[in-house]
Amino acid sequence: MDLFGNATDWAKNFEPILTKYKGTKHPLEYHNLYQLMVMVVLSAQDSDANINKIAPVLFQAYPNMESLAVSNAEALFPYISKVRNFGTKANWLLEIAQTIQKDENIPLTMEGLVALKGIGRKSANVILREAKIPAEGIIADLHVIRVAPRIGLIPETKDGIKAEKQLMQVLPKEIWGEIGMAISFLGREICRPQPKCLECPINSICEYYKKIKG
Repeated sequence: MDLFGNATDWAKNFEPILTKYKGTKHPLEYHNLYQLMVMVVLSAQDSDANINKIAPVLFQAYPNMESLAVSNAEALFPYISKVRNFGTKANWLLEIAQTIQKDENIPLTMEGLVALKGIGRKSANVILREAKIPAEGIIADLHVIRVAPRIGLIPETKDGIKAEKQLMQVLPKEIWGEIGMAISFLGREICRPQPKCLECPINSICEYYKKIKG
């Protein structure tokens, strides 16, 4: 079912973007699971580009969970001071590191991840997707929250949890793992705030495009 109560084969409809973006690595430039977790926490309300910029020096100083676990906020601040809400995020990261202690203890379940400070469902979905773990939800980042209502998948909302819940009701489980990131990449590249509709590989199923084409 879609937003309008019609039976829709979304797996088939989204095939062009699922194929186009299949397995594409997240824009955060991480090299292992520890780095991904740290960068996901830092990227909340900030841009991936900004986090990518500060990451190399940060990970030189803190190469793993053990080195982070024995640090403190004052020592961490200089490395992340250009990140939005860096004070709060420093405390989150230290608490995560002290809880987990070692890289190999990073939980790879939704329940285990959201139990950690600074990690919500969106972040957990990103970590699980990048670790190639079967999806327990759908990534609903800012791009997905903008694009999914445009397509006609869900009603407009600014609430990521609500958007994810609605997407999970509409989309078949077999595409959960990739569809969030596929819609996100579509939003980054084509379905921008000013969308490039003519370039869109799924414009034929998009409610917004149908309206403007009129």
